[in-house]
Amino acid sequence: MDIRELRYFATVFRERNLTAAAKRCFISQPSISAAITNLEAELGATLFIRHKKGMAPTEAAEQFYVVARRIIDETDAAKNLFRKPATRNALTLGLMRTLDRPRTIALLKPLTETSDIALRLVGVDEAADARIIARNLLRAEEHFVPLWVERYVAALPPSHPLTLKDRLRTTDLAGVAMIDRCHCEQSEFFGRAASAARQPAAIAESEDWAMALVAAGVGIAIVPEGVARANPDVAVREIDVDVKRQVGIAYSSTRPPSAVLQKFIAKLQQQRPAAGRAKSRARQASRSRGNPSAR
Repeated sequence: MDIRELRYFATVFRERNLTAAAKRCFISQPSISAAITNLEAELGATLFIRHKKGMAPTEAAEQFYVVARRIIDETDAAKNLFRKPATRNALTLGLMRTLDRPRTIALLKPLTETSDIALRLVGVDEAADARIIARNLLRAEEHFVPLWVERYVAALPPSHPLTLKDRLRTTDLAGVAMIDRCHCEQSEFFGRAASAARQPAAIAESEDWAMALVAAGVGIAIVPEGVARANPDVAVREIDVDVKRQVGIAYSSTRPPSAVLQKFIAKLQQQRPAAGRAKSRARQASRSRGNPSAR
């Protein structure tokens, strides 16, 4: 086996789809399929079960991925060890604080994997070359490139009585302990929609803190779907208030974007189909964990 086959395997493992993995690796689908077949023959183990919707990893693949990932990371580290410092292009990115961890990693990985980019992260209200924000935070002098749309859902303690319902109404939350979030971009809307009987039990300064409080049984939080489904320790239920946010990259319309920013925007747009599949898989996994109707 060689490092290319390991990279192809790791990509198929993450994408669960040969076509998507081939696009990620910039090779043809038959080539990546042949590499996986060769790897299986060399290991003497079946790594994936092929089906109509994609590739399902086997237990052997789960075990091998840990080893493959370590070899890939160590190989990349060895390459970087003796790499001469190149001229680095500065990129300052304003990052919204309410992004979930999987999407934050997917957004920043293309930048951190490139040695010629000097990345600096700031708050969305600070000066930056571009900002990852919800559309309702867009300024008049900015262009906006949409990346994904997600709903708001209820995150509940797993043993909460309301988990017995598949969908929650606003009236279900009356008198229930709730957790507010400091940086909610829809705080004005939820503030108007809140009833007089609403009982805030805590105010969380971060999404991780909000989910920790939910998991601990302190209360229920209304959060973007990606935030909730990225946390396996909480139950997720839809709500009858149809509130969504469109997240994208915003940059100045008064000056042309730099070459490094243009490349970053292009990479983000290429990731959109893969992000949708990852979101769907996360949703299905979360439902199977916490939704009684999914069992």
